[in-house]
Amino acid sequence: MKKNATVLLFLCLGLSLSAQWKPAGEKIKTEWANKVNPKQVLPEYPRPIMERKEWKNLNGLWNYAIQEAGKPTPTKYDGQILVPFAVESSLSGVMKEVGSKNELWYTTTFTVESNWKGQNILLHFGAVDWKTEVWLNGVKIGSHTGGYTPFSFDITPFITGKTQQLTVKVWDPSNEGPQPRGKQVKNPEGIWYTPVTGIWQTVWIEPVHKKNITTIKTTPDIDQNVINIKPEVAGASYGDVIEVTVYDDSKTIASGKASVGENLEIVLNNPKLWSPESPFLYKTNVKLISNGKVVDQVKSYFAMRKIGSKRDVNGVLRMQLNNKDYFQFGPLDQGWWPDGLYTAPTDEALKYDIVKTKELGFNMLRKHVKVEPERWYTHCDQLGILVWQDMPSGDEQPLWQNKKYFEGTELQRTPKSEAIYKKEWKEIMDHLYSYPSIVVWVPFNEAWGQFKTVEITEWTKNHDPSRLVNSSSGGNHFQTGDILDLHNYPGPEMYLYDARRITVLGEYGGIGLPLEDHLWRANDNWGYIKFKNATEVTNEYIKYANELKKLVKTGFSAAVYTQTTDVEGEVNGFMTYDRKVDKMDFEKVSAINKEVIDALNHQSN
Repeated sequence: MKKNATVLLFLCLGLSLSAQWKPAGEKIKTEWANKVNPKQVLPEYPRPIMERKEWKNLNGLWNYAIQEAGKPTPTKYDGQILVPFAVESSLSGVMKEVGSKNELWYTTTFTVESNWKGQNILLHFGAVDWKTEVWLNGVKIGSHTGGYTPFSFDITPFITGKTQQLTVKVWDPSNEGPQPRGKQVKNPEGIWYTPVTGIWQTVWIEPVHKKNITTIKTTPDIDQNVINIKPEVAGASYGDVIEVTVYDDSKTIASGKASVGENLEIVLNNPKLWSPESPFLYKTNVKLISNGKVVDQVKSYFAMRKIGSKRDVNGVLRMQLNNKDYFQFGPLDQGWWPDGLYTAPTDEALKYDIVKTKELGFNMLRKHVKVEPERWYTHCDQLGILVWQDMPSGDEQPLWQNKKYFEGTELQRTPKSEAIYKKEWKEIMDHLYSYPSIVVWVPFNEAWGQFKTVEITEWTKNHDPSRLVNSSSGGNHFQTGDILDLHNYPGPEMYLYDARRITVLGEYGGIGLPLEDHLWRANDNWGYIKFKNATEVTNEYIKYANELKKLVKTGFSAAVYTQTTDVEGEVNGFMTYDRKVDKMDFEKVSAINKEVIDALNHQSN
């Protein structure tokens, strides 16, 4: 009786505070901030590449406390936080700093659906930055380090009664630690941004059989018209079988069975190839069969596409998509939000930047030192955009040489720092492996935390031979990997060339235009070069694009313009940080971008 009264009090408190929730601070916000409902936060299924029917979203208002590191579980909480928005963000309703000397605590309650009885219950965290410890009903059930990949726990043995109490503790040292953190720093300025601490992706539960599919690894082979599918299964025993059915829309076109643990090769007759111009996805139904009974079933998808390289008629090594020369062109995409920081306010917002990238005539984007929620990659797969995926940078920056091949001393990381990097990079690649939009892995950017470049590059390539590896984007160039990546601001320039690798312009541009009422800061805004209006910025962009067209013919096989949106103090986006203003003439930009992409097909022989 006493326990029920306590739970009732907890729920009533939550309802009363729900009405009080509002975004914190006075910073600019996107239009989607007004659509955030604390009772239904990011309600979409968080893992569309492996979807089950039954699940429950735990996002919403939780209790939180910030207290000195090393202290026991709080006896009193500071208030409520809207999960999954980082505590430093406006949409969290808190907007407070945590820092390396403190820990962030969360607690909430939830119920397990009555019709899930007899099944195992998995608790999923989309991403939490950085070190996480989890308790259920007072029992510590697990921990995780890493700010960019999902993790889960089977909580079945720890469920008691009708209402479950979940407690989470997070510690994040930001730039005082060596861990991957991207552009987060304690004192943001210039190209460095606000720290993101704690839960920043969806928290959810789902019921599964004790034998269940955990991941699905798909590898297309368009040369053999084969899709290789290998599901990973928890709790499997000898004799368990995986059955995969492939659909073209709703029509069954192929199927196959294999013993759990075996690679399943399915032949497709005249497969439809995926590209930005035609982003066709095959749907699949994957079943786990044990003793003749289907015990687990998920919906998934894959694409038939190939990324590679080949010398053209002039001897230039070119990127190829589906065995054809293909110039990749897109923006540097940071994925930051003025109201949610790392977390888009809604799924519509998450998709918006990709839609606008396509509207600008681009066929690619570079996801810069950040990993997105899984729905973002599915949006890329569905809309048709190629993705270069950076490893979020961490630790310190050694000597940076960008105009010549590196002749200095690489960063000497501690064994602990090296281990953190390797663990998280592997987890990121494994996590994102089956998303067809991803075509390039980028282990290092501009020497940020760059170490043992040759070793890391070769390890990355061996871990995933199906994609290209851009080992060091923008500097400290070694003759390793598939790509030589040059950065030059503001205009494009080819100051190095590598006949044995693909040569790309990994960053250029950065044309700035600060717009009043759409600025993160009223003053101290930053761009590589600044103009006063959209006409001037558009004309400068077109000037650079015409220069780039010439360099495409002489050797560049891809280019990345900085950047999709303004971010905090940076004002060099195609759009303002709040996404309310397009800062260039998108029709003119789209037209010249298509000319740049097409220049590869009209080069002089």
